Amino acid sequence: MSVVCQLSPGWLVDHLSFINKINYQVHQHHEPCCSKSEPTSSVYLDSLHMDSVSSFGSSATFTASDSTIKLENDDGGNCEMFIQKYVFRSELFDVTIPYITSAIHKECQQSNEKEDLMNGVKNEISISTVGKKRKRCVVFNQGEVDAMEYHTKIRELILDGSSQLIQEGFKSGFLHPLSEKRDKCREPITLPLDTCNLSELCEMAKHLPSLNEMELLTLQLMEDDVSVTEQDLFSRVVENNSSFTKTITVMGQKYLLPPKSSFLLSDISCMHPLLNCGKTYDVIVIDPPWQNKSVKRSKRYSYLSPLQIKQIPIPKLAAPDCLVITWVTNRQKHLRFVKEELYPSWSVELVAEWHWVKITNSGEFVFPLDSPHKKPYEGLVLGRVREKAALPLRKADVKVLPIPDHKLIVSVPCALHSHKPPLAG
Repeated sequence: MSVVCQLSPGWLVDHLSFINKINYQVHQHHEPCCSKSEPTSSVYLDSLHMDSVSSFGSSATFTASDSTIKLENDDGGNCEMFIQKYVFRSELFDVTIPYITSAIHKECQQSNEKEDLMNGVKNEISISTVGKKRKRCVVFNQGEVDAMEYHTKIRELILDGSSQLIQEGFKSGFLHPLSEKRDKCREPITLPLDTCNLSELCEMAKHLPSLNEMELLTLQLMEDDVSVTEQDLFSRVVENNSSFTKTITVMGQKYLLPPKSSFLLSDISCMHPLLNCGKTYDVIVIDPPWQNKSVKRSKRYSYLSPLQIKQIPIPKLAAPDCLVITWVTNRQKHLRFVKEELYPSWSVELVAEWHWVKITNSGEFVFPLDSPHKKPYEGLVLGRVREKAALPLRKADVKVLPIPDHKLIVSVPCALHSHKPPLAG
């Protein structure tokens, strides 16, 4: 998890460090220099910043360094191995000030109070003249009442636990007090162009003819740079079993696939390629596109209904005692759905609820803790699969560790939308 420090409330996590430890190294062999000569060994380094349009599209959030190594062939000739190493753009984690400061939040509250006061005066006047209109009062709907009650319940946990971890972050040098000079000179973060077509590919897949399930074999990447047809992506699981990163070119765009990893580019309407692999998993992390008013207004992405989320075939993908982790927004309706409907439908037993707390590099909450609109935390619900009678039980010597409840994961969030922190070591 790239843990900066661990205390009883939870962990302070360095998300950027975790990404860069994945070893995004692309190896390419070249043999034009093969000749009978003395074996040499030399490395040439040249750091460069990749252009977000010409090379990796939205994946160009990486900075690359190049090196060339001359190797000796079996026949005594020399060949070059071109190595390109990518690291994530650190400025995308350069969150130095809160998204909404406490001062602005206070001004908004005062403005609302003034507006309520003016409305109250108008209502009182209307009462005296008309005599039938009722005085305006603030009425919260049930969802807002539930959200306030939940916030009251976990507020001290968030505040006290985060404070302890933030103090350790200052001691370790991971966090730094905000400098006024640095804040004034700070340039706005330029996000990469949103040129990634993966969501469009998923939508296109729904209209492609379905293939015979017997033809849905796993596609293993063998070459250094592979061009894959869109049909290939939707008809099979793509695997990179090597120790190095592979690049995939799809519709003119390049994507990095980390070593020892695989993926299925699809939505829940077409998951049989994954099921046909016959593999089960010890840990499954789910980040559903929950429905909310902001998504409806912006139309940034499509959302799933509760019924659609239930259709994800977790029971077929989960190994015995599989740990299922679901990211949930702060809307209590969604939290209750996961706990009371979704997990029981998957035979998943609720074991814990954790909280991701988002802070700046200077240790402040990215939103005021008591903001009625945006909170500086999100939830994740952890559960274990039970009643897997159809599958063999785990070996007796494999211990299932207990999961502690109400732990905090504190980190500086990425500027990219909905980029969650790592949960692995």
